[in-house]
Amino acid sequence: MTRSGKVLYVIVCAAGPAGDVGRLVGMAQGEGWIVQVIATPSALAFIDGPALERQTGRPVLSQYRRPDEPKAPRADAIIVAPATYNTVNKFAQGIADTYALGLLSEAPGLGIPVVVMPFVNSALAARAPFVRSIEGLRSEGVRVVFGAAGQVEPHDPGFGDGLIDAFPWKRALAELGESGS
Repeated sequence: MTRSGKVLYVIVCAAGPAGDVGRLVGMAQGEGWIVQVIATPSALAFIDGPALERQTGRPVLSQYRRPDEPKAPRADAIIVAPATYNTVNKFAQGIADTYALGLLSEAPGLGIPVVVMPFVNSALAARAPFVRSIEGLRSEGVRVVFGAAGQVEPHDPGFGDGLIDAFPWKRALAELGESGS
C-alpha cells in the first residue's frame, strides 16, 4: 500500500536496535511515507544522525523547537521503535518531559495511530508498572507489539545485544497497515 505524501514520525529510543533505525526509515519510504525521525535525548548517542538526515532529507529532532523555528509537519502516524522501558512507562502515564514524549502524549487524543515496539529484558517486562503501562496504552488504542506469540518478546537480561540484528522493523509497518492508517 502506498502512503504517498503521508508523514510518519519514527521515534527512536536508546536501546540496542536504535542504530539500525535507518532500516525502518528505508522501508517506510519504500511505502511512500515522508519520514521524520525523532530521537529521545539518550538515543542521540545510539544513532547516526547525519546519515538519517541524508536519508530523510529532514533534520533529526530531539528537542522542542524555538519559537522562531518552523514546525515539523503533523504526523499521520507514529512508530516508536525500539521503545525502552522508560519511554513506554512515561508514555502510558502522560509524562511529556521530552519532545518525543510530548508528541506521544498528544497522539491518542488527536487520533494519530501509534505503534510501539518495546525492546526490554524479561526482568523489566515482568514489573507491574510495565505490565500496567502496556495494558493502559492498548486500552487507548495504541498498538503495542509485545509479549504474545509472533510479537516482540522480552529478552534475557544481558543478552539483548545478540538480538539487535533480528529486531523486526518490518513488523512495525505491518502493524500500521493493520491499524488502517
